[in-house]
Amino acid sequence: MKPCDKNIESTLQITAKMIKLAELGNAEREDTGCGILYGVLLDSAYKLKRLAEKEKGNHLNKDWWKTDKSFWGHR
Repeated sequence: MKPCDKNIESTLQITAKMIKLAELGNAEREDTGCGILYGVLLDSAYKLKRLAEKEKGNHLNKDWWKTDKSFWGHR
């Protein structure tokens, strides 16, 4: 996998963690300030996720997205 694709994949992994944290934080919060914090975190995570998925799609459409297995001819 190319470094630029690894970075996109890492971004998608980070956004998944952000979403989980925001959901957990909101469920366990004790005041409205935390609600705002986790709301912003969740909104930001979804925006970043959407951008990363779009860029991954662009790489796939251009046939740039290669996994380590596809390098050896396997899919």
